[in-house]
Amino acid sequence: MRHRFYAARDLAASDVITLDSDERHHARVVRVREGEEVEVFNGRGAGFFGLYEGDAVRLTTAAPDRESAIEVHLAMAIIQLEKFELVLQKATELGVRSIIPMITERVEVRPERYRGKQERWRKIVFEAVKQSGRTRIPEVEEPTAFDEIIKREGDRIIFDADAEHRPTANSHRPTLLIGPEGGFSEDELQAARARGCTFQQLGPRRLRAETAAIVATAVTAMRR
Repeated sequence: MRHRFYAARDLAASDVITLDSDERHHARVVRVREGEEVEVFNGRGAGFFGLYEGDAVRLTTAAPDRESAIEVHLAMAIIQLEKFELVLQKATELGVRSIIPMITERVEVRPERYRGKQERWRKIVFEAVKQSGRTRIPEVEEPTAFDEIIKREGDRIIFDADAEHRPTANSHRPTLLIGPEGGFSEDELQAARARGCTFQQLGPRRLRAETAAIVATAVTAMRR
């Protein structure tokens, strides 16, 4: 894959894009050569190939669209932070449009441990976008309570190991809810049913929360 650079602006063929200081540093680190073909993306869905010219790139042709046709949103319970950050990375690679750190009754991570992590989480997502060839940067939302997430518009799909599996109709904006290691509480499951959420399983075995998030995202994306 060509070296990739980010530019927070509209892109068009023949534009000359001056790289910012972070991207210029990246170009030096990876030793991009004058005249080498590279790729520029703007984080909003546009990407172009271009020729590297010192601290700038002259855009030539549009890059292939590698984004999903649907908007998959992942509401992930805040689990052990190292595992949570793995989910951020892999869900981004799999094409999610946003990630919502979710606070449930059985989340064991104390608020002071994840408070102020937004910038670090966004950086992890940004690096995964660069690595995977995506052109859109998923939003990392503020930590949000389960009760608020089940009120969101669109299909809300709760993955629960004890749920009766029921097929769901295709949706262009599904929100996937993945609980912590202890699962969702009975009160949460009842509230979700009352709000019209759909329940699904990921097979006969119990998966770790981070595994469930990755599998659920991949399976949902492949169905549509």
